[in-house]
Amino acid sequence: MNHYQKILLKNGKEAILRNGDAADGFTVYENFNATHAETDYLLSYPDENSFGPEQEAQFLREKTNSHDEIEIIAIVDGKVAGTAGIEAVGRKYKVRHRAEMGVSVLKEYWGLGLGKALTKACVQCAKEAGYTQLELNVVAENEAAISLYKSLGFAEFGRNPKGFNSRISGYQELVYMLLEL
Repeated sequence: MNHYQKILLKNGKEAILRNGDAADGFTVYENFNATHAETDYLLSYPDENSFGPEQEAQFLREKTNSHDEIEIIAIVDGKVAGTAGIEAVGRKYKVRHRAEMGVSVLKEYWGLGLGKALTKACVQCAKEAGYTQLELNVVAENEAAISLYKSLGFAEFGRNPKGFNSRISGYQELVYMLLEL
């Protein structure tokens, strides 16, 4: 999938949201490791990253060539400030109406509207791809993210009290949310 959009952040800087491509492999790889080191709310730790820059480039190439999946990168001042993506839950008939999404933003860009813009871009891409349901999970302690998702129409549909096992804080409750498209 392809996406291109310019937005203005709360600090007055311009951000470009676009699908990543193979040439972005190294910078997206670096962004992944940085964002996953800055917060305990994401799925994995940097040392668990199974991708190197070459695998990241291939992943981005596949998403760009996909008709129903995408990895969006946010560029601010020439730097990858965040990423977001949608993936099919599955290809079987019973689940092919569902997509899941994830967002990560470098800490220095928190609170500027970038996470909201990336989430809205994912919603738009999911609609364009023909999905009727977009899903995500979020650590219950991450109140800012939950508030953001609710403001965009996502609703909670369940919780998993031991969804993540953090190296820092032990078990973290996950909130499952969905948006009907």
